[in-house]
Amino acid sequence: MEEHRYKWIMGFALLLSLIIALFMLNIGVGSVAIPFDDMIKVLLGEGASRNAYNSIILKSRLPQTITAVLAGAGLAVGGLQMQTLFRNPLAGPSILGISSGAGLGVALVLLFAGNILGISISGYGLIGHLTVVGAAFVGAFFILLLIVFFARALRDNTILLIVGIMVGYAASAIIGVMKFYSPKEDVHAYVIWGLGSFSNVTWEHLMILIPVVIIGLIFSLLLIKPLNVLILGENYAENLGINIKNTRLSILLCTGLLTAAITAFCGPIAFLGLAVPHLTKGLFRTSNQKILLPAVILAGSVLALFCNLIARMPGFEGALPINVVTGLIGAPIVISVIIKRRKLNFNG
Repeated sequence: MEEHRYKWIMGFALLLSLIIALFMLNIGVGSVAIPFDDMIKVLLGEGASRNAYNSIILKSRLPQTITAVLAGAGLAVGGLQMQTLFRNPLAGPSILGISSGAGLGVALVLLFAGNILGISISGYGLIGHLTVVGAAFVGAFFILLLIVFFARALRDNTILLIVGIMVGYAASAIIGVMKFYSPKEDVHAYVIWGLGSFSNVTWEHLMILIPVVIIGLIFSLLLIKPLNVLILGENYAENLGINIKNTRLSILLCTGLLTAAITAFCGPIAFLGLAVPHLTKGLFRTSNQKILLPAVILAGSVLALFCNLIARMPGFEGALPINVVTGLIGAPIVISVIIKRRKLNFNG
């Protein structure tokens, strides 16, 4: 036990060190390199040697870096909760169609408005962006309410999972129809939103995103005990006095809240929620949610910061979409999980 505890402490120390290092790199590295001394002065509220450094850090890189931390933590927690609830290693926070709901909301604003009303929302600057964010949140929340309704009516988690996937497919089909009949400019704007980005989040947005994500993370920590019991099976959990229906509803609301908020502001970020729980389990070698859940919060932030840093590396014109980077990193992880499980089943 002492050996495991030592490994866990070292694991948490490693993740915290990586977060600090990557946080600073995200602020200092980019198309314009900022000296370390100037970076520290700006973060401490002092002026940098050049006014341009102040503007770059405070208006662009700092809110973008904070957004990456929040998005990585929230999506990773959602992925862990979905994988535990459905006992499925390939489940993620978007598996219930909430991201598709956000996409449907954005499609209604960008594509429907452009096709029917003749208005290009994407060309309205800040107002257009806020409209897109609001539409994404409304769409995601609508799907969340729909899933909660089905969760109260259905007892079987497998059927609920299938219903969530079908809802996502239905939303995607409606989006496909709207894209087919929409002008190219509006379709392009929708595609860009769908590739995900941390750079569109401003300080005003963070005033909403930060408390929502923090509430979701605190709520998830309160679910550690029932999640630990669910690992042992629903029948065992019921014998211990766990209300399965209320627990499932709480997990869905927690994951849904985090996914809806992050998708609304950042777009549908792929693979983070799916890959991070597997990386964390491999690092900590435990299924205990008391260790895994806080570790996943840190590991999610680390991976999101790393992906954001790669997307903004010098040499790229502007910044790569986040989903391009998360896909390249997350896909090999998911493939390795499938192969490993197949080997275990074969050997068993």
